[in-house]
Amino acid sequence: MQPIADPLFYAFAIPAVILVGLAKGGFGGPLSLLGVPMMSLVIAPVQAAGIMLPILVVMDMAGLFAYRGKYDTASLKVLLPAAILGIGLGYLTAAYVSDAHVRLLIGLVAILFALDAFRGGAARAEPKPQRPWAGRFWGLIAGFTSFVSHAGGPPYQIYMLPLRLDPVRFAGTTVIFFTTMNAIKLVPYAALGQFDTVNLATSAVLLPLAPLATLAGAWAVRRIQPALFYRITYAAVGIIGVKLLWDGLADLLA
Repeated sequence: MQPIADPLFYAFAIPAVILVGLAKGGFGGPLSLLGVPMMSLVIAPVQAAGIMLPILVVMDMAGLFAYRGKYDTASLKVLLPAAILGIGLGYLTAAYVSDAHVRLLIGLVAILFALDAFRGGAARAEPKPQRPWAGRFWGLIAGFTSFVSHAGGPPYQIYMLPLRLDPVRFAGTTVIFFTTMNAIKLVPYAALGQFDTVNLATSAVLLPLAPLATLAGAWAVRRIQPALFYRITYAAVGIIGVKLLWDGLADLLA
């Protein structure tokens, strides 16, 4: 098994894995969306997704260790069943749905959400209670977009951020949610042939960065003020939304 040998690939892949690891550790969660787009600058997006998934699974294991016992059970009960359904929908429609359309939709929603937050909506609003039907909708969208391009962050954040959980509990809930989804995605990804020898060898080369970056993110979350944590996270949602919207338009107009 020979990994990708192009130095240009690693110039993009190494920062991508570090950023995703910090995000998976709970520090600026939406930054995890940068992994596949950064790699996609030098390789095909489908190959980038195949390389990233085993790395994400290792990051999830480190995240579970860092946040053991810190999670919101009510949120997981609302989101996870719908997200699993969304993964199934993504698998069944994999041959028909364009990445560009998914990026456009999620990018637009993320931008509008972040704009409302910085306009003052998030600051003046009281923490919202669980909203099961809204949670099921966003859980379904998160599962579907996570399957298509590991882009389940914005839909998940749209439901979770208004709950205003403590940052550590918020991050722990995020870790369990995406750990479950990524473990389930291994089966359909394998069925679609995304774990060939080149992809697996390349994942193995990048793998040592995964737990280190994830634990660094968990360390940062425990030392940041909740207000600053939410400002960083909302800003990350907006930045990633712009990136996804730009990429979607570029792909459709190409």
